[in-house]
Amino acid sequence: MIERTPIFNFFTQCALLCGLIVALLPFAIVLIAASHDLHTVNQVPMPLIPGSHLLENLQAAWHEANLGTALINSLIFASGVALAKIFFASITAFSIVFFRYRGRMVVFWLIFVTLMLPLEVRIVPTYAVAANAFGPITAVLDMLGINWLLQQLAGIDIRLQWNLLNSHTGLILPLIATATGTFLYRQFFMTVPDELVEASRMDGSGPIRFFFDVLLPLSRTTMIALSTIIFVSTWNQYLWPLLVTTEAEYATATIQLRSLIPESAGLPNWNVAMAGTLIIMAPPLAVMIIAQRWFVRGLISTEK
Repeated sequence: MIERTPIFNFFTQCALLCGLIVALLPFAIVLIAASHDLHTVNQVPMPLIPGSHLLENLQAAWHEANLGTALINSLIFASGVALAKIFFASITAFSIVFFRYRGRMVVFWLIFVTLMLPLEVRIVPTYAVAANAFGPITAVLDMLGINWLLQQLAGIDIRLQWNLLNSHTGLILPLIATATGTFLYRQFFMTVPDELVEASRMDGSGPIRFFFDVLLPLSRTTMIALSTIIFVSTWNQYLWPLLVTTEAEYATATIQLRSLIPESAGLPNWNVAMAGTLIIMAPPLAVMIIAQRWFVRGLISTEK
């Protein structure tokens, strides 16, 4: 046990204060820059006193980047990915922990290995699947010779097409698998007492009822913590929405922020760009504030 002393408390508080300053300084600079006019924000050095043009810059950023539609797209994108990942991670972990079948640990480790393959590494095959979701099925039919056999017998050439580009489905569907979520749910489900499983079975509950009526309520804090992490990380996704959406109708907020960044030969309106940054980072910040208590409890709680 660490003994509490005035000197130790003083240095601890100083370290926390320094960390707080380092974390909040970029946000403070963004807020100050968003409150100045064009002339003031381009001064060197920029004044560190807030100005009086914040609302004006927020309105300009909202209209220039069409942030109304972009924020709705980002909300659909982040919420859809979070909900889908939570569902598939929980049902996969439920299968691995509570069912006894051959190869279940092999399946788990194959899922776990995908942690070493971030989206940037598998972006090309993922994009190919999004361009034609039925492409792998056609490839399997060609590999097995089924397509060739149908061509010889009936003159039928199977070429299935399902284009997911420029759609909310294309944004969400390729990202719904999560090895991290499966691992966290597996670790939680392994702590569920066997007596609870037996009691539920004696009560007449089947696997589906046990999953929805017992396991999901028990994992509520884990679910909120994981969904918060997924929502924020998905909201900040840039590369995948940039590739999948080529129409402004489906562009996310992070993509639309690019239209506010001054070009080399353009007007250096950094005040409007910083105002757009404030608008875009407000929703994930609100989610973190609202879910903070459950988020911390889901990460550190040992109560079952």
